[in-house]
Amino acid sequence: MTKYFLVGVGGCLGAILRFWLGGYIGNRLGTRFPYGTFFINCTGSFLIGFVLTLLAERSHWSANWRYLIPIGFIGAYTTFSTFEYETLRSLQDGEMLMAGLNVSLSVIVGFVSVWLGMITGRSIP
Repeated sequence: MTKYFLVGVGGCLGAILRFWLGGYIGNRLGTRFPYGTFFINCTGSFLIGFVLTLLAERSHWSANWRYLIPIGFIGAYTTFSTFEYETLRSLQDGEMLMAGLNVSLSVIVGFVSVWLGMITGRSIP
């Protein structure tokens, strides 16, 4: 039961942060491009690369951290379904450039973010 509790706690916190941060960024930068979702997915990509690298290389850490952070918190914090929906809405609104930018930048920057997270995780002694 502990692992389900940890996933739930992490998921609750990740979802709350995602909701708040997405709204905050949208209010500050506008919504023509889905800046909030883009930022959240890129930072989530960095975090999952970082955290999973730390957990893999520090075998003395409890497996409970894997339930709490990458599965619970980051799983609820990132939002692939929102990314897909916002891309579809851009296409339906005739915003082909915005839809293409969203897909291209999300995939490229997300991949680079995971890679940087792994490098950062490995650099911690």
